Amino acid sequence: MELRHLQHFVAVAEDQHFTRAAERLMVSQSGLSASIRALERELRAPLFVRTTRRVTLTEAGRALLGEAERILAQVRTAHEAVAAVQGVLRGTLALGTEQCIAGVHVARLLAAFRGRHPDVEIRLRQAGSGALAEEVAAGRLDLAFAYRTQADSDQLRSVALTSEPMTVLCHPSHRLASAPGVLGADDLAGEVFVDFHPDWGPRRTTDAAFAAAGVRRTVALEVNDVHSLLDLVDENLGIAVVPRHFRHKRPALAARELKGAGEAEYETVALLPPERSTSPAARALVTLLETGGLTSPQDAFRSS
Repeated sequence: MELRHLQHFVAVAEDQHFTRAAERLMVSQSGLSASIRALERELRAPLFVRTTRRVTLTEAGRALLGEAERILAQVRTAHEAVAAVQGVLRGTLALGTEQCIAGVHVARLLAAFRGRHPDVEIRLRQAGSGALAEEVAAGRLDLAFAYRTQADSDQLRSVALTSEPMTVLCHPSHRLASAPGVLGADDLAGEVFVDFHPDWGPRRTTDAAFAAAGVRRTVALEVNDVHSLLDLVDENLGIAVVPRHFRHKRPALAARELKGAGEAEYETVALLPPERSTSPAARALVTLLETGGLTSPQDAFRSS
């Protein structure tokens, strides 16, 4: 089994199309098809179901994909380790992040990293914490800035960034804006909620807090970006329970402390694979993160 066969297989699996994969790999389509056929012959199993419009993975193909991605990630790490010993950091840094992650200024961190390691290609992917954790575990990402879950700790290690309480945001004319005392989950029962998709860290934190309080809530307005969430709250279409630093993005909204939210704080971390699988580029980024002054409280309120 040749590495190029695995590279070609992964590319076709990602693009679900031979022509697009061939263009991305800068190889001929006939050569790519021959490479996949050679891999199928060696494994004695079809890897793709081919149609005129796209290709999909067979059961054997799905079984191979995760292993192929891990093998290629390990090979890349080996190349980068040798380069690092020679005094030059090369290769690729594949980074994932949630939107508006607290505790790190992502753009500033990457700019500082590029200044120190100009020969490293930076790739950035934005997604929910669940998907990011899966991609780090599979070797598709070197590390990710995300929300920590208990399940993550079994497969991944983490570097703490920050933790903060959850806060209720509402329109200034909403009844909760002037309600006396500290709000509890019971005070929010029956409200219309604006929130992110279930994969996002803030949504996971809020769901956990309400479940612990035994209060049901229905998310009527579900979005996948922070500014859409704030716009909906700003138009008094619902309320949101979000990490505290979100209030600085829309100061006109009323922000209320949520009682008991400290028990389910929004904790953000850098998720990494086990030490032996961590790429030199990821190690260099974490070192810069820990020593470069890019995790200050001020950065938590200017997060990207």
